[in-house]
Amino acid sequence: MEFFIKISQFLLSLSLLIILHEFGHYLPARLFKTKVEKFFLFFDIKFALFKKKIGETVYGIGWLPLGGYVKIAGMIDESMDKEQMAQPAQPWEFRSKPAWQRLIIMLGGVIVNFIVALLVYIFASFYYGDTDIATNSLKDGYSVENPILKEIGFQTGDKIASVDGETYESFQDLRKSIIVANEITVLRNGKEISYQLPEDFLGQLSDSDDRTLFQLRIPFLVGQVVDSSANKNAGLKKGDYISEINGEAVPYYDVIVEKLQNYKGQTVTATVVREGETLKIPLKIDENGKMGIFPAQSFKVMDELGLAKVVKKEYGFFESFGVGTKKFGAQMSGYWDQLVKIFNPSTGAYKGVGGFKAIFDIFPDTWSWEAFWSITAFLSIMLGVLNLLPIPALDGGHVMFLLWEMITGKKPGDKFMEYAQMIGFFLLIALVLFANGNDIYRAIAGK
Repeated sequence: MEFFIKISQFLLSLSLLIILHEFGHYLPARLFKTKVEKFFLFFDIKFALFKKKIGETVYGIGWLPLGGYVKIAGMIDESMDKEQMAQPAQPWEFRSKPAWQRLIIMLGGVIVNFIVALLVYIFASFYYGDTDIATNSLKDGYSVENPILKEIGFQTGDKIASVDGETYESFQDLRKSIIVANEITVLRNGKEISYQLPEDFLGQLSDSDDRTLFQLRIPFLVGQVVDSSANKNAGLKKGDYISEINGEAVPYYDVIVEKLQNYKGQTVTATVVREGETLKIPLKIDENGKMGIFPAQSFKVMDELGLAKVVKKEYGFFESFGVGTKKFGAQMSGYWDQLVKIFNPSTGAYKGVGGFKAIFDIFPDTWSWEAFWSITAFLSIMLGVLNLLPIPALDGGHVMFLLWEMITGKKPGDKFMEYAQMIGFFLLIALVLFANGNDIYRAIAGK
């Protein structure tokens, strides 16, 4: 069931973004009286799942879900329609329009992507508000399990004072900043200690079996008891809080994990708090020091136990415009910083590039409209930025040649554009294969 929920969110989000992106090309093309021959969601190589001609445009759904397209008459694109281009230019064709109109048509898709993301952030801020953990309220710092972070010098219990000299009030903002950080300063035993992250930190993280960074120290709330666990019939319920093991207080999940290493192959008595009632439940520990129980996370319980302060912010309609715009700007800046690192081979960040599976994995396995719109806004920014890359097969490639034409007054020849489009197409295919190849490699390697 979880798979169908994830795939439904994945397909709905991508379909929505593809249609809106292509509409961004379609609308200015029609406004400038340019003929649009086809408007397709997904690619219709050889055949289409559905198509219908309305006016001069064929609308349809292809079978290959790798994107979508609009075919604009008189434009050298991935269709490589040489027969049409060999005919005399017609007034309704893309190539007959002034450079500034062609530029607007080509920029229309990414502009719509950015507008969609901005509007989602604005209206999500108004409708949902923000719920987050105040970083200065964390009682006992963060959990550090990743061996890469440990090797650098970070320890469980560290409180993050700053990232690249910047302080962050919310945990969500802090977590995003760490991805592209160069220096992290922590507070430990009342002293500030700064650590430089290695240049290839993201590459090391991509190669690691553990990709966690600084995690919230959560109390051990029972999320799920696996079917193979010896504690399947122990009487635990989802949401139970395990507060003690054999009479010893264990306020955090990471404390329990460490403590259980002393009880391998034994049975312990767990103190369980359930709806205000305290229970004593015997639990079996396997030879690896595991109970076969997945934890759950609850900001509300963390707040109730005094482990962290949950901050809930609600915004008025007009206030949400400023808040949403700030979120949009921060996400744009953050994604651009990640892209810069990806294209710098020395960082090794390219190893973490993912394809469709990586996008699929972002979506939760329970339906949440709040999460759906947040992820969709991020993907809309990602789609817009990637389409601006100066690769001939992408919008950015067409924009690059149009700007050259507007600056120099010289229009690139059709033959040159055909070759450029072909090279760009193969380069794009190589990038798609690389990204999805990374997904396959990680799946095989179990990472």
